[in-house]
Amino acid sequence: MTNLLISSIAFGLFIVCPRMAGMMHVINKHSKVSILRTVITGTILSIPLLLGMVFVFSHFGVWGAIIVCVGTDFAATFIMKEISKKAALETLIIALFVIIGVKIAPLISGLIVG
Repeated sequence: MTNLLISSIAFGLFIVCPRMAGMMHVINKHSKVSILRTVITGTILSIPLLLGMVFVFSHFGVWGAIIVCVGTDFAATFIMKEISKKAALETLIIALFVIIGVKIAPLISGLIVG
């Protein structure tokens, strides 16, 4: 039970990141739906996606996982346009910054660390 609690807390802390906060802010601002309900429902709906991501990562590595992430980001953008075209554009921009960050991070860290 202790290992489950520790690993669950670590996972919960890990998934809280600026990207998630940005996406939650965009959704909350444009949907007029309770953020608590959105987070709880979205978390439940994401369980099979998270398990699928673990499968993809373990079989296809980081690049396979990134491809899936890009796909889910674009799917979120497509879905968000039903609420607001501005929300869809904001979601797309956040997704693009993540993609750019993944490509630029190794270059910058290589320059710093050598």
